[in-house]
Amino acid sequence: MTRLLIQGVGGMPDLPASSACHPELRAKRGSEGTAVAWASPQQCAIHDSRSRIHEPRTTEGDKLREECGVVAIHGHPDAARETYLGLYALQHRGQESAGIATADGQRLANIKGMGLVSEIFTDDVLAKLPGNMAIGHTRYSTTGDSALLNAQPIRVESTKGLMAIAHNGNLVNLGNLRLKLEHEGAYFQTTSDSEIIVQLIAHSQASTLVDAIADSLSQVEGAFSLVMMTRDRIFAARDPRGFRPLSMGRIKNAGAPDTVIFASETCAFDLLRAEFVRDVLPGELVMVTEDGVTSRQYASGVAQASCIFEHVYFSRPDSRVFGRWVQESRDRMGRQLARESGVPADVVVPVPDSGVTAALGYAEEAGLPFRFGLIRNHYVGRTFIEPEQRVRDFGVRLKLNPVHNLLEGKRVVLIDDSIIRGTTCRKIVRMVRGAGAKEVHLRISCPPTTSPCFYGVDTPSKRDLIAANHSIEEIRQFIEADSLAYLSLEGLLASCDGGEGNQFCVACYTGNYPTKWIDVDEILPATATL
Repeated sequence: MTRLLIQGVGGMPDLPASSACHPELRAKRGSEGTAVAWASPQQCAIHDSRSRIHEPRTTEGDKLREECGVVAIHGHPDAARETYLGLYALQHRGQESAGIATADGQRLANIKGMGLVSEIFTDDVLAKLPGNMAIGHTRYSTTGDSALLNAQPIRVESTKGLMAIAHNGNLVNLGNLRLKLEHEGAYFQTTSDSEIIVQLIAHSQASTLVDAIADSLSQVEGAFSLVMMTRDRIFAARDPRGFRPLSMGRIKNAGAPDTVIFASETCAFDLLRAEFVRDVLPGELVMVTEDGVTSRQYASGVAQASCIFEHVYFSRPDSRVFGRWVQESRDRMGRQLARESGVPADVVVPVPDSGVTAALGYAEEAGLPFRFGLIRNHYVGRTFIEPEQRVRDFGVRLKLNPVHNLLEGKRVVLIDDSIIRGTTCRKIVRMVRGAGAKEVHLRISCPPTTSPCFYGVDTPSKRDLIAANHSIEEIRQFIEADSLAYLSLEGLLASCDGGEGNQFCVACYTGNYPTKWIDVDEILPATATL
């Protein structure tokens, strides 16, 4: 049975922001095996301002991972179910935990658990979440009890009232802020960045909640697209640089006020039959009440630095992100890649699913046939039993299988979106060659990833990034390809520019970070041996 953290349902007490780590608050077992989690002192460890660096936890260890996606609904009689559907559309942004909080003007309930959205939110669980407002969150995180505690939305009772918050991104000055807040008497129930914002709101001297939120957001540095909810209001905000996407949509209701929706990607609107209205602007705070939508600019004069990897890999190709269709950007990446590093070949094969759109563009530009020479098993779970006698490259073979008759005797151009450590790419190249390919030419639809991200992406340290420590020729030899080429930075920027006027963060390719706060230890290069 999926373990859930339940708050505000069936008379369960709140976790006050001022006593979230009180020694009396202990983990308790609820009815029917449901875990009602309370924070113990041991679980309230200090987050030390380091970027969250994780070892790969799936068989796709050579991919960067977005930390989360958020949804908010205001003015819908079945807000919990609408939020569930929105999170379902954003499942690609995080598969380890999910949560939904709802409000009905009086109560604010919150249920979250480990697993996929569909595993956590059954009909019985959704029935415990009444209200016409809701916020939701899906997250890529570690496993175990600490991850359940850090799953979002985070719901706390503070001096500014009861509130819940869900956040996409990463704060880079949270260490200093946390130390400052603890000196002021704050206790923390999680190690999540999001709770820093809640505590800043609770300790703000501003007289109104809106002013307190604006005051808090102006103190944090880094990436955040967040949604917040009180008993009767929804808030949405983006950081001043606009690192992470957040869009606003609307469902028109005959004879009733419109339903207002916020989501990390517009693909969530399609499932909800909502129309796209606009992006939340960098540095903007939007408030939705029964009286309508209002907004204020809490920060301005900061250069935009939206994450370009949203267009390279993270976002779904059917989403409109930063005002531009992701499908269009990826198609142009493939075309530009063919112009920059074309090679005589017989067939273009994508690494599914992330390489498909760029491979289509490459094939059309190069005048080569496009074929699905690798078939992905979409039904592999997050855990599996490996054979007693380990099979070479078992994890990759479990998820991908070559189509021998399409590859045998062919010169293959293999298209993928990125190389991080290089280990998975090597296994895929071996697989294609083992299926009889005469030549394997690997083409990557972005520049070499040479620096870690501190803005909400699960990234290895620089010492673990293969392109930070080795030349392209050394990488080619390691992955055993006949040739290797990356898309140039200029080509990537041109591919993502359709006249929208965006300015992108490309720190993962250049090492030039748009914020002052970074973790120096994680950007130190290391001598690595292939």
